[in-house]
Amino acid sequence: MKVVKFGGSSLASGEQVKKVYNIVTSDPDRKIVVVSAPGKRNSSDIKVTDLLISCADKYLKNEDASDIFGTIIDRYHSIAKELHLSNDIIQTITDDLLSLLNGDKSNPDSFIESVKASGEDNNAKLIAAFFKHQGLDAHYVSPKDAGLLVSNDPGNAQVLPESYERLYELRKKSGIIVFPGFFGYNETGEVVTFSRSGSDITGSILANGVKADIYENFTDVDAVYAVNPNIVDHPKEIRELTYREMRELSYGGFSVFHDEALIPAFRAGIPVNVKNTNNPEAPGTKIVNERENTNGPVVGIASDEGFCSIYVSKYLMNREIGFGRRLLLILEEFGLSYEHIPSGIDDITVILRQNQIDEKLEDYIVKRIIEDLQADEVKIVRNLALIMLVGEGMRQNVGTAARASKALAEANVNIEMINQGSSEVSMMFGVKEAVEKKAVQALYEEFFVRVMV
Repeated sequence: MKVVKFGGSSLASGEQVKKVYNIVTSDPDRKIVVVSAPGKRNSSDIKVTDLLISCADKYLKNEDASDIFGTIIDRYHSIAKELHLSNDIIQTITDDLLSLLNGDKSNPDSFIESVKASGEDNNAKLIAAFFKHQGLDAHYVSPKDAGLLVSNDPGNAQVLPESYERLYELRKKSGIIVFPGFFGYNETGEVVTFSRSGSDITGSILANGVKADIYENFTDVDAVYAVNPNIVDHPKEIRELTYREMRELSYGGFSVFHDEALIPAFRAGIPVNVKNTNNPEAPGTKIVNERENTNGPVVGIASDEGFCSIYVSKYLMNREIGFGRRLLLILEEFGLSYEHIPSGIDDITVILRQNQIDEKLEDYIVKRIIEDLQADEVKIVRNLALIMLVGEGMRQNVGTAARASKALAEANVNIEMINQGSSEVSMMFGVKEAVEKKAVQALYEEFFVRVMV
């Protein structure tokens, strides 16, 4: 059995939905189809989920939302029209959305959750209607009916363990199941969504629940690339990588997967195959528990910007018991979360997202650290980019850091900081945002182009 997930770009138009139908029917093992809400048809388009959030916000403020509501229904109507479906499905979608928008608003968070989740829910109904129209034995299944229970954490729901046993019952259903992604239900029966890109999470949960042989995730690229194609032209495609490598790359800035999306599939040992809806014959990228390291130390390079560092220096810091704990307690008081903590014997650097700290808070944090910890120097550096080199092969290869540092030096990129994770499958370099692209290009040249020549 295969669980197959299609992203928003794969379902943005009737033409795309026809491709989805052909993919599903080309393999009898594809039994469960997880769908996102309609995505962008072009670069200037707006995702249906974003339209739903705007619509819900206007309803909460008692503002006129007729234009946005009409735009949302038009998106579904245009897809249904291309697929030659009757108006019944559009009436069903219209009635459902109106019911939600005119529902209980006493809990604004819960209201927005139910409205924004309707994008996936109604699209699943539309896709199931099209499959039936084509003569398939297809069924829309609600997460509630399937028993997908999640924590009551709006926008960041976590699947509850008892869900998996209930979801296994889906194996007994005949035909093809069309299942909406992005949300589940809490124990009181309310809709709660996963984080954005949550349909990937739903697919992973279902693959685990039904003990699928493989989880296929269809998107709009042929494979996962070794580096962001917006930075490097025609980068190398990755044919196979491990879950740990994918998680490190996702955390480091890869947009193919949310960094938590694959955890349910990983725990069940189910391989994931990333494929292209527009080119389904391409082999794509397989994500597995283990692989042979045949491609050198680095499998991919990820980068992300918007970081700052808090540098703290104090002579004999290494002999002061509890220094790091007290430093982190100061950050905890202000609700700040950190990303990395590279350190030396007399200094320590805490790296965090800089959107957590405005200038007023920055001054206060510096003052607190100096007063409470008697630090010799405290300095906050903004506008940093983090670049992650990722690869299981780093375990067996000597000199990866030296090669990376040399490549950056030759490109005239100054390294602000360097940190190697204890997992030994990733290495982080901090550079100024202004030289991020130059740094990534230099590292790609070193680990992929020179090796290939």
